[in-house]
Amino acid sequence: MFNKRTLIGSSVIPMRFAFFMWLIFTLEFVYGLDIKMFGLVPRDAMGAIGIITSPFFHADPIHLISNTIPFLFLGITLFYNYPIISQKVFYGCYFLTNLLVWLFARPEPHIGASGLVYALATFIIFYGLFRKQLKALLISAVVVILYGSIYYGILPTDGRVSWESHLFGSLIGLILALFYGRKNSV
Repeated sequence: MFNKRTLIGSSVIPMRFAFFMWLIFTLEFVYGLDIKMFGLVPRDAMGAIGIITSPFFHADPIHLISNTIPFLFLGITLFYNYPIISQKVFYGCYFLTNLLVWLFARPEPHIGASGLVYALATFIIFYGLFRKQLKALLISAVVVILYGSIYYGILPTDGRVSWESHLFGSLIGLILALFYGRKNSV
């Protein structure tokens, strides 16, 4: 179903994901809810729910917008250009990044989709390098130009920012790019 290479078909999963990010943020705002308790809290049994839910919660509109735009671009880029492996890569980036954050990050709540954004960007950049095919290299170059500066966020510069999500997302993106980049798949 998702192997078809159309822009609309490639947008389905990223758009649904972004829709739920915005819906949850809107519900929090309109009804004054504090549902960020469903964020990821490392090594806490209740905080493990955040492995699934944390990318849907954002601290404020700037946080939400700064994750939504690159997420949509990178998600659609992944699904459009690499339809055969896109779902495995997407869900691998999603769950493995959050699992590593739950296992190894600071014991504070982690929310937002930036770990997934870092994982997708890193995957797309390095997949092109590992594949050594012109099209994949061009896609990698575009992502480096547009989002290469995100890697400054891997270092701990602000205690309110989950640099661990950025670091583990980048690590998972790199591992998946290495794994799929050396296989004979597109």
